[in-house]
Amino acid sequence: MDDYWKEVENITRSGGGAGRGEGGGEREVQEEEQQKIPEEGEQEEAWLTEAGLARLFDDSLAADQDQEEDSAVFLSTLTRSQAAAVERRVTSLQQTWLRRRNRQHVPDVRDIFRPPEKVRDAHTHRHKLMKRQRNDIYRCSAVYCDTAETETELNVEVAFSEQAINVTDASLCFFSLQNFKLLRDKTGQTRIGDLSPLDMKKVRRLVLVESTALFDTAGIDLKAHKAVKVKTKESGLFGVPLATLLDQDQRRAPGTKVPFILQRFISHIEEEGLDTEGLLRIPGAATRVKSLCQELESSFYDGMFPWQQLKQHDAASLLKLFIRELPHPLLTVEYLNAFIAVNKLPTKKQQLQALNLLVLLLPTANRDTLKALVEFFQRVIDHQAKNKMTLNNVSVVMAPNIFMFKGFRSKVTEQQEFSMATSTANIVRLLIQYQNLLWTIPKFIMTQVRQQNMESHRKLNKERAVRKLLKKITTDKPSDKAGSEESSQGFIRVQAPQFSKVSMAVQLTEELQAADILTRFLSQESLVAVKREELCLYEIGGNIEERCLDGETYMKDLFQLNPAAEWVIKAVQR
Repeated sequence: MDDYWKEVENITRSGGGAGRGEGGGEREVQEEEQQKIPEEGEQEEAWLTEAGLARLFDDSLAADQDQEEDSAVFLSTLTRSQAAAVERRVTSLQQTWLRRRNRQHVPDVRDIFRPPEKVRDAHTHRHKLMKRQRNDIYRCSAVYCDTAETETELNVEVAFSEQAINVTDASLCFFSLQNFKLLRDKTGQTRIGDLSPLDMKKVRRLVLVESTALFDTAGIDLKAHKAVKVKTKESGLFGVPLATLLDQDQRRAPGTKVPFILQRFISHIEEEGLDTEGLLRIPGAATRVKSLCQELESSFYDGMFPWQQLKQHDAASLLKLFIRELPHPLLTVEYLNAFIAVNKLPTKKQQLQALNLLVLLLPTANRDTLKALVEFFQRVIDHQAKNKMTLNNVSVVMAPNIFMFKGFRSKVTEQQEFSMATSTANIVRLLIQYQNLLWTIPKFIMTQVRQQNMESHRKLNKERAVRKLLKKITTDKPSDKAGSEESSQGFIRVQAPQFSKVSMAVQLTEELQAADILTRFLSQESLVAVKREELCLYEIGGNIEERCLDGETYMKDLFQLNPAAEWVIKAVQR
């Protein structure tokens, strides 16, 4: 860990981090106040609100029929461990209120928040679902332990927290393995960015509950800090919030997901060559880096900065300074402690599962920026034969830059800081090594999203007016009936309205994949001036809003999962 402490020393000496006893200016005081420990009960309220379950503690919301039905649908899809996590927060909040009122009797949660008939029905449905899932869990766990070839595969079909509950001594055999990969799903892997915003909102709620349930199973009580608004720069490059940076960059180039300045640092380092020995580890001269920082602030957007004169180690130092100077940590104030707590989970498998969920919880701007960074770190590591920067070297050097934002080191003791050194380096190591796994949405979450959509559609279809409208649409559009007949005969109809009015009838076979359909489309549409990698086959409707399909998706399996979907070829919307 020598490189870790050398990096901390370099950060302190350069004044680019919150070194103990350094600075003391007005801005640093503001930065130290950005973390606030929630008051008793405040954390539970915030958690339930974020999960979309505020009505469980706020009776005034019960009058909102849509909110009530949404909560019922959401609760009906939860697993036993997820439901337990929700009930634990409601109970804790209720006990907090009772303590405040100095009451001795602790009533049952159900006596206070007696749900309406619809919600009780949803609870009954949920318990039946849990029983089925419990049987599935035991069956899947048995297969997972007994099959030698899947020892390094992560099971994403069963909720992570449920797997943790059912861990036995016999099943610990595969937890000690050092390498993991995703269990291949024939209905396609879902990456972050593949889903519509509406479905991603459902994903986030489920992931919040699931991540909490996973930590609960290990007995880890996360004390999330609350972000406090502080005065920050409204323009510039360094010390500017990510959202502000992206806003000013998107005005120049709509759709930008990673700040221009970070993209430029990365591209410059790669253009000059990744073979430079000690890249990221050896710092640039502090005075020169400070001068370059000021020059960039004044001339970056004008295109006048002399990039050809920027040395590799100086560029790497500027990149690290940019990360440290973010007014709010890249991993966010709300989830930074959760990332650190990942190391407390008993197995590497559970650590990876927790990281997967935490990456999904990050705001889009933070998640995209973090992804750009870990992809860059991997490219640095790929040249380790020349630059001497292994996975361990890069992780150790970058950990203090990612985790020690302004005001952080002044809040921890030296003993805490020492114990954090190895743990934070381990988190960065896992983020880099398993990035292809961590930026995906587990299948069990997708299954719950589909269940929510089906339940919502079922409620919608009960409305008489909607049924009448659907009947009228069916009568007016015989082509829909024809499409249904095609599907029953083993065909699906694929459309590409963005390019032409072409409509292809595709026969479903056991081996047909989404990539095969795209190949066939391009072979028939010679006038389409678009690259293969820019196209995607989308699953639209049925039990999903919209999903960009993985090229290796087996279409027959997916059709059986969502027979009411439409299949549309469009340009990738990333």
